[in-house]
Amino acid sequence: MAIEVRPATTFDDVAAVIGPKRPTSNVCFCLSYRLLSSKENLALHGPERAERVRALCALDPAPGVLAYEGDEVVGWAAVHPRADTSFATNRRIPHVDDLDVWSVWCFRVRPGHRKTGISHYLLAGAVDFAREHGAPAIEGYPVDNEGEKVDLTMAYVGTRALFERAGFTKAADTDSVVSGFPRVLMRLDLD
Repeated sequence: MAIEVRPATTFDDVAAVIGPKRPTSNVCFCLSYRLLSSKENLALHGPERAERVRALCALDPAPGVLAYEGDEVVGWAAVHPRADTSFATNRRIPHVDDLDVWSVWCFRVRPGHRKTGISHYLLAGAVDFAREHGAPAIEGYPVDNEGEKVDLTMAYVGTRALFERAGFTKAADTDSVVSGFPRVLMRLDLD
């Protein structure tokens, strides 16, 4: 299996991975953390969410990275400067210093491709993407599940083990919990 990770600049490919089955649905579309304001996130409904993501795909840097197996898009990772996300002001996720770090906060692998290592490719691609855009460091906020199974719906944040295998180290505890597991701040310096 040859996996290639590229910037998420093609809206239709992003929508294929994180978009709703029904265009009128008010699902996340990976905007919950990407938008600076929860007020803006809550105000976007149905097709407005898709249009917001379409606009993000046209920006540089793109809102994340996509994994492809051949021509088929198989996964997504949200990665962007922390300053452009709600993590900039999130009270549950601490800032360990004043560096202009990037955050990677969401992984999604399409059914039929799960448990094949796509998340590892996505995280490596997110790191490369951040590095190419001059990020001094990149952070993630995965669950510390100690090998226990994480509910598929809430596994989008990744696991501590995934980040450790990519060279990240624990930088801090957080006050955030997902699916009953504490989240930790994992960090990788890119200098």
